[in-house]
Amino acid sequence: MAKPLRFRYAPGSWSEARVRNELLQALQANIGATMGDPWYKAPQGFDAVRFDMDNGDTALFCWNDDAGYWLGNTETPSSLWRTDKQGFDEVPYGVRRWAERELLAQLTDESPWLEDYPHLAWFFLPVFLSKDGRETTRAFFAEYAAGFPDADRDEVLAFYEDLLAGGALDEYRETMAGKLGTSETMDLTRMSATMGEFNAAYLLLQAGYDIAPEAAVTTGHSIDYRASRPGDAETTLVEVTRPLPPKHRSAGSPITAIRETAQTKSTGQLEEHGGGVTLFVDCSSFPDDDWMAIAGEQPEVRHRPAVVFRLRPSGRIEAYRKGGLPLDLGDAVEWIDG
Repeated sequence: MAKPLRFRYAPGSWSEARVRNELLQALQANIGATMGDPWYKAPQGFDAVRFDMDNGDTALFCWNDDAGYWLGNTETPSSLWRTDKQGFDEVPYGVRRWAERELLAQLTDESPWLEDYPHLAWFFLPVFLSKDGRETTRAFFAEYAAGFPDADRDEVLAFYEDLLAGGALDEYRETMAGKLGTSETMDLTRMSATMGEFNAAYLLLQAGYDIAPEAAVTTGHSIDYRASRPGDAETTLVEVTRPLPPKHRSAGSPITAIRETAQTKSTGQLEEHGGGVTLFVDCSSFPDDDWMAIAGEQPEVRHRPAVVFRLRPSGRIEAYRKGGLPLDLGDAVEWIDG
C-alpha cells in the first residue's frame, strides 16, 4: 500500500535533458504523461517541472546542479528507485513551500469545499493527495463528517480547522496525518479512531496542556500523548481509544461497546507499561441515545485513571472520570459524575 506523500532525494547534477530522458520517457512509456511548467515559480536556485499523467496522477520535480527532488502520487521512474525518501520537514524550505503551493492549489481545485479550511487542507495534504488514499481520506471528511454522527459537515470542518490552525500539532503533521491512512478502501473504523487522537488533543489543549504525540516509553511502546503544563516538573502520559457504537460492532449495547474497547487497551500495552497512563475513552462516535445510556450508568472501563468523554463539533465536551486523575481538566469539560 502506498504511503503518505514524501519526497525522493536524488543527489547529482540534473538538467532538463536528463529529466526528459530518465523521468518523462519512463512515465510516457508506462502510463502516459506530459511535462510542463509548474503552476508557481520554482524555488530559488532550482528549475522545476510538473508531470501530469493520463490516469490523473501528478508529480513534481525540481533540480539544480547538486540534487533533484521528486514528489508525486504516481509510479516512481526506475532511475529514482534507489533514492532516499525525505519528509516535508527534511527538504530545503524553499522546495517544501513550492511543492505545497503546487499541491494545495491542485487539492482545492479538485475539492473546492476545502478552500475555507486552509490549515486542515495543509495538515492532511500528505494523505489528501496520496496515491491510494486521495479519494477515501477526502470522502471521510466530506461525506462522513470525520466520524461525527448526525453532524453538519461544515461545522465539523470548521472545528478541526480551528484546532489545527492553533499550530500545536504542526511539527507532528506527517506523523499525525499519516495515521489517517492511504488505503483505497474506506475504513471508517480506523479513520474515526485516528480522529479520536485529535479530539483528545483538543481536550488537553483546552485544559492548558502542552502535548507531544507518540511519547516513547521504556516498554518499547509509544503512548499517544505526553501532556505537561509550562513550569510543571511532571508530565502525564495519555492513551486514547475510541469505541464504535453498537450498530457498527457486535456489542449489544453502548455499555458493552466501551468496556470491550477499553479492555483491549488495558490488557495490551497499558498492562505491559505497568501503570502511570491515563486512558481517554472518546465516545464521539456515539449518537445521543447511546451516549445518554453511557452517561447515565457511567460504567467502569477496566482501567484507572480514565476519562470517558464525548465531544461535539461545537467544542462542547461532556465526561465522567474513574480514579484519581493526574490531570486538571478544569472547565474544558462538563463533568457528569457529580
